[in-house]
This record gives sequence, structure tokens and C-alpha cells, in this order.
Amino acid sequence: MDIVDVNNLVKRYKDVLALDHFDLHIEPGEVFGLLGPNGSGKTTAVNCILQLLTYDKGEIKLFGETMAPSRYDLKRRIGIVPQNVAVFEELTVRENIDYFCALYVSDKAKRRQLVGEAIEFVGLEDYVKFRPRKLSGGLLRRLNIACGIAHKPELIFFDEPTVAVDPQSRNSILEGIQRLNREGSTVVYTSHYMEEAEEICTRIMIMDHGRTLACGTNNELKAMIGTGEKIELEVLDLSDAALADVKALSHVRRASCDGKTVTIACSSGTHNLSDILHVLQTHNIAFGRVYSEPPTLNDVFLEITGKELRD
Repeated sequence: MDIVDVNNLVKRYKDVLALDHFDLHIEPGEVFGLLGPNGSGKTTAVNCILQLLTYDKGEIKLFGETMAPSRYDLKRRIGIVPQNVAVFEELTVRENIDYFCALYVSDKAKRRQLVGEAIEFVGLEDYVKFRPRKLSGGLLRRLNIACGIAHKPELIFFDEPTVAVDPQSRNSILEGIQRLNREGSTVVYTSHYMEEAEEICTRIMIMDHGRTLACGTNNELKAMIGTGEKIELEVLDLSDAALADVKALSHVRRASCDGKTVTIACSSGTHNLSDILHVLQTHNIAFGRVYSEPPTLNDVFLEITGKELRD
């Protein structure tokens, strides 16, 4: 049974079709990445699933049951970590976490235990009496996470949780998400950082214009578009004829030279580099360092959604 089961979801903002018969199916235990350019419909889809937005058409089921605004029994099993830090400035770290936990857990003794575990989980033991304005950006993000997960939700939505934090805080947040998943939580993760999704997500959906463009594991997405490695070679002098022969190779998709460096994008193949080097040797082209980089999720994302700038 899918823990998230969305079928044929349609959402319009006047003349704008934000979600175009959108489907989403997430199995229990996944870290599911929801990726897309600005304006692709990610946030709209999540808000509809959480019943924070009304929608025009479609069916949403969570935990196998129909979701509705009044289904507080289902909402208690969900955690939300929004992109913008949402805490109370007049409350301390402990008081903030306790407040949000109280929305789900009424028993004070149980809540005291949960709040303590959440503080320990995000590493805020030394800051429990601090107010948010005294915290750094990374500590604020960790407080935001603690407020969203203190009640031990089965399903957690993370919306851009590592925006504008330092590398150490980002690493701590990602490790925390993976730990939550190991402890039994299903995670829905939206981000613009492709390397993060590639690192932690078990399955990834790329969406745009309110529709699903591709969905699968990291390797499945790369195989879907036939992307191979990117090869760069330092050359002393590359003739037009040699560059033309490189471009003519069956597995070369694009090739260019800026005078000193040849950059070549390949499709999947087992002898791409050896074939390119053979062409250069045939033309007596001297070359220096050779770099070969396997395809990344960022390559897949740009191939599927395009390279034009978004607002």
C-alpha cells in the first residue's frame, strides 16, 4: 500500500494550470525526492496533499485513507518542515519545540520526553534557553526541523531544508534525514540541490508545468535519457578536421574547443574515451590532462526540463 497515493490532481489559479492531472505514488520507507524548476508545481502539490490548498479535481489518499481537511487523525501522523523557518521569536528553543509538539501530543509527560529526544536529535542541547534571534542560520534550520519531527511522525515533508546554511550544517541536516528514515519515517524531500537528492533519495520525480516528466531511481533516470560521461582534454592545438572527426563519433553528442580545452558530452557507451583518444592520435594532436566525469542528476534535470532561466 502506498503511503502517499495521489491520482489525477488538478489545481488552477484562474487561468494558470498549476497541476495538470498530477499523479504521485510513494511507498512506505522511501526517501522520495520531488524536484522541479521554479514554478513547476512542487509546493502546490505538497500543499494540496496536506489539505492546505483546495483543488479542482483528483483523489488524495494518505496511509491508505482518503485525505480531507478534517482528517486530524491522519494529520497527526505527518510532520512538516517548511522552507521558511517558522518559529516563535518570543519563545526559547525548548518552548518552541514543546509548543509544536503539543499540537499533536497532549500528555505532558510524554511530550517532555519527545521534546528532549528532538533536542538531542538535532544537537541543540546547549541552546535550549536561547531565543531564535540569538541562533545562527544553521541552528535555526535545526530548530525548524526539531519542531516538525518532535511528535515522531510516520511521514515527513521537507521543503528545501538546507537553503542558506553552511556545509557543516547541511551535512548534519542530511544525516539527520537519513537517520529519521532508518528509524522508520517516510520522507518527501524537495530541493534545488541536485547533489543532495542524488545522495539521499531512494527514488526521484522530476516535474514541470504541473506534470510528471520522469520518475525512478537515480540510475534509472540517467539511463532514461542515455546520458554518458563528460570528457575534457587539455590540447595544444586542435585542428578543425580533428574536431569534426570527434563530433562524428557515434557516441559523441556535443563537442567544442575553447582553444586549450576540448569539452565532449557523450551518450552511454563503453569505449567513449578510447575512441576519442584514437581520433586525436590519428591527427597527431598532443594532449595533456584528461578528465572523465560520469553523468550527474543535474545533467538529467537540465536535459529533461531545459536550460532556459526561470523566474
